[in-house]
Amino acid sequence: MSQSGARVSAQVGEEFQKLKRSSDRNRLLRYIVFKLSDDYSEIEVEHAEADSDWDNFREKLLNATSKSKTGAVGKGPRYAVYDFGFKFDGRDINKIILIAWSPDDAGVHPKMIYAASKEALKRSLEGFAYEIQANDSDDLEYASILNAVLAKVNA
Repeated sequence: MSQSGARVSAQVGEEFQKLKRSSDRNRLLRYIVFKLSDDYSEIEVEHAEADSDWDNFREKLLNATSKSKTGAVGKGPRYAVYDFGFKFDGRDINKIILIAWSPDDAGVHPKMIYAASKEALKRSLEGFAYEIQANDSDDLEYASILNAVLAKVNA
C-alpha cells in the first residue's frame, strides 16, 4: 500500500460502467458498495445491486464492519455509488452520487485508510455527479441525502 492509500481493483471500474449504462427500462445496477480488502491494500466491490429499495442499501452501509490493526472487528467505513432518482422542478432526474460513509464510531485506523484512499477511488469513477459525506445514521436517511443532493443542484 502506498502512502496515499489503497489501489483500486479493476472490478470497481467495470461495475461502475455497468451502473452508468443502466436505464430505468434496463436497470443493471442501482448501487455499488465498495470496501477495502482485509489487508487495506485494495478497494474492491462488496455489493453491486439492482435493488432500488433505499432502506436495503442504507442497511448495508450501517451494518458494514472493518478490522482494526489489532484484529478487533467494529463499525466500518465504506464508499458507495447510487443512481439516485428525485424530482426537481417537476422533472424526474437521476444523478449518480458518491457516498463516503465513515461512521463516527468506527475505528481510527480504518477511517484513516478510507480517507487516504478516497481520491484514488474518485479518479476511477469518472461520471458521478455529487459527493456526499455521511458520518452517522441520520446522514444516510433518504430525506437527508435528498436534501444534500438538492442543495448541490441548486448551487
